[in-house]
Order: sequence, then structure tokens, then C-alpha cells
Amino acid sequence: MQLAGEPIITATCYCDSCRKAAAVLGARPGAPPILRPDSGTDFVLCRKDRATPTSGADRLREYRLGSDAHTRRVVADCCASPMFLEFDAGHWLSVYRDRLAPEDRPPIETRTMLKDLGPAAANLDGAVPSSATQSGTFMWRLLTAWIAMGFKVPKVRYVSGTLDA
Repeated sequence: MQLAGEPIITATCYCDSCRKAAAVLGARPGAPPILRPDSGTDFVLCRKDRATPTSGADRLREYRLGSDAHTRRVVADCCASPMFLEFDAGHWLSVYRDRLAPEDRPPIETRTMLKDLGPAAANLDGAVPSSATQSGTFMWRLLTAWIAMGFKVPKVRYVSGTLDA
């Protein structure tokens, strides 16, 4: 993925949904791991209008944890690589941080959804600000990006088909 401009925020998510999806998608033959050893998933959140696949857009497939899920994970079917997560009504994409070139990976700024991790959250170091849910800073940065976009919610049109995981 190629991202233009600064990211909205970079975060490690510990929610049940991200951990479940990481287990399912990571079990596909040839899939690179997306789950950290501490059970988190690293994301770079960016505006939808500033993210472009660099190649293989015709091989991008969606995967949903259930038929009523409001999020989809998008996977490059050619190499089984999870590329990003998209909320249906969101103005941003949560790009899997490892899908960016090493020199383009910004450092993680926050940890989110530690409530879902349970007692294991106590084992995380204090090197990165952490919160039980999305912090005020997290939500403020999403809101200011949306304001800058004129409250638009662009459609991601380059995903074709679904993935049978």
C-alpha cells in the first residue's frame, strides 16, 4: 500500500475481533503473521482518499468475521497477505503496518482495546500509552481527519470478490 500524507494515528489493537481475524487469516497457507507475540495487531490509520494499492489491486478480496460484521479485512489473494481493515461507514483505513515498507512504517503511538485482552494486559510494558477502549486522542484524530475531508466517506472500489478463509 502507498499512503500519501501523514497517518491519522498508529495503533496496536487488542480487540477480540482483530485477534480472531488475525488467527483465521494467519492460518492460511503462506500468510504472513499479523498478530504480535503480545496478541496485538499493528495498524496505520489513514484517510481512505490517501491510500492506494501499489500492485495487485485485482487480487484484493474481502473477508468478514460474520455476515453481520461492519468491518471487512482485505487480503491480497495472490500471497495471502492481509492488507487493511475497513469499517463500512468509516472515512479511514486501518492498514496493517507490516504491509508498508520498513522505512515507511511509523512508530506505534498508542495501544487500544486492552479491555478485551483481559488480565494479560497487565503484562504489557508502559513504553506506549494504552487505553481500555479508544482514547480521547484516538477519537479526536479520527474526527479532525474527517473534518479535513469535508465529512466525506470515500468508497474503496478496488476490492473485488470475497475470500473463503
